[in-house]
Amino acid sequence: MTGIHAHPYPTQAVVLAGGQGSRLRPYTDDRPKPMVEIPGTGTPIIGHQLAWLAAEGVTDAVVSCGHLAEVLQDWLVSADLPLRVTTVVEKEPLGRGGGLKHAAASLPHPDQPWYATNGDIWTRFSLREMAAFHHERDATATLALARPRIPWGAVETDEFGHVLDFIESPPSPYLINAGVYVFSAGFADLLPERGDHERTTFPRLARERRLAGFPLPHGAYWRAIDTAKDLTEAAKELAAQGGS
Repeated sequence: MTGIHAHPYPTQAVVLAGGQGSRLRPYTDDRPKPMVEIPGTGTPIIGHQLAWLAAEGVTDAVVSCGHLAEVLQDWLVSADLPLRVTTVVEKEPLGRGGGLKHAAASLPHPDQPWYATNGDIWTRFSLREMAAFHHERDATATLALARPRIPWGAVETDEFGHVLDFIESPPSPYLINAGVYVFSAGFADLLPERGDHERTTFPRLARERRLAGFPLPHGAYWRAIDTAKDLTEAAKELAAQGGS
């Protein structure tokens, strides 16, 4: 790249919202997982996500639907949304990579970078910081990395086997894929028509040093909503933060 110029922050995003959420039953008996409400907010998970994307400068979102797509589409039509939303429906399961490619085809600016997020996470951090990180490393794809809390208490011992301390829900020693991405314009061409990009596209980019990992800033909120317990915990954390 020649010359110094401000890079454009992405203004478009894909939200992958086709999950069945079988572990969230009975909440998901009549709605897809991203339509489950965080208790006490009156807003489904995807509503929180779209508000976050809009606050981060996104003007256009493509929502990829699958399971019970019409429930999600009806809500999107009736809701007062802070950005333009297009929906695409997977008629047959394409896998995560294929679903991402299918949704990306409906982005309004195929020659510009874009964000993507899984429809079952609830998070808050600066997407612009992540986009700048992506740009500085000249990456083709960048994934956000979270350090979730382990659901069990940990026991700390010394070298003689004496128990020193009990630590409630310690942070994991490992970083995990947080389900939020920044992609350069050409990334969609590298995705499979069907199948999982985390087994094909991502490993290839990693070998070529074109895949970057952005650790979530200290104190950033992140939670995957997989079970009823996650919903309860998210509601508690939201109350502690005074709303979001």
